[in-house]
Amino acid sequence: MVTSKGLSGRAALITGVSRARGIGFSVASRFARAGASLYLTHNVGHDQAQPWGGQDIYSVMAELSAQLHDGAVLRHTHADFEDPAEASRVIDWLDQPVDILVANHARSGGDSSLAHITAGELESHWRVNAQSVLLLTQGFAQQCVGESGRVIWMTSGQALGPMPGEVGYAGTKAMLAGLVPTVADELIDRGILLNAVNPGPVNTGYLDPETIYSRELCEDLLQRFPLGRFGEPDDPARLVEFLVSDAGRWIVGQVIDSEGGFRRWTLT
Repeated sequence: MVTSKGLSGRAALITGVSRARGIGFSVASRFARAGASLYLTHNVGHDQAQPWGGQDIYSVMAELSAQLHDGAVLRHTHADFEDPAEASRVIDWLDQPVDILVANHARSGGDSSLAHITAGELESHWRVNAQSVLLLTQGFAQQCVGESGRVIWMTSGQALGPMPGEVGYAGTKAMLAGLVPTVADELIDRGILLNAVNPGPVNTGYLDPETIYSRELCEDLLQRFPLGRFGEPDDPARLVEFLVSDAGRWIVGQVIDSEGGFRRWTLT
């Protein structure tokens, strides 16, 4: 169902779009219904290795294609951002300039506490969660024309409380959050606005009982949400759509928490 034409004539590169329950899918869906063309990356193998599993990528893309406005296009490609050359390849793969970048991808798993994390695990999280985002942003800025450029990074709630057992993930997401003011200051001189979104705990499958946490732990966590539900992928997607639209044109260099009043606690 078409909802608006607010992004008509614009094109977006969105990474990490491989499952209908993912935040990337919800962002792409909102953009499609607002009139944008979509250039999407995915890594199905990464999802298949997770407790929540993967999804047939062609069914995912077909669902998004059905939401496009007339004249808009959808292209997609596999991307493994652990390869330092992948960001450049993705930028070269684009067949037209894009004016929106949503760096939604991240590595899940292969993480640990400070006492047990390895150099290889740290390196992998750095490459996927931070290095590739910076290189994608660099390449995006070089090809972006006009003064309507928007970049969205996805961070996490590591500045709001501990994330036990996730030193690699929390560290790389904290790096992105810390770099937002510096990179935003550089990009704004080219008319490109950078902001980051912390989506908070969003149930993309990992908060289903017994997927990662016990049923009791999931129920306890649910009580920390005053509105009585976990975050849903469309919750941060709404914020992302606002930030890349004309309505968000005066917001730059911010890390915005979208957590629905979540009363933070420590998962143990």
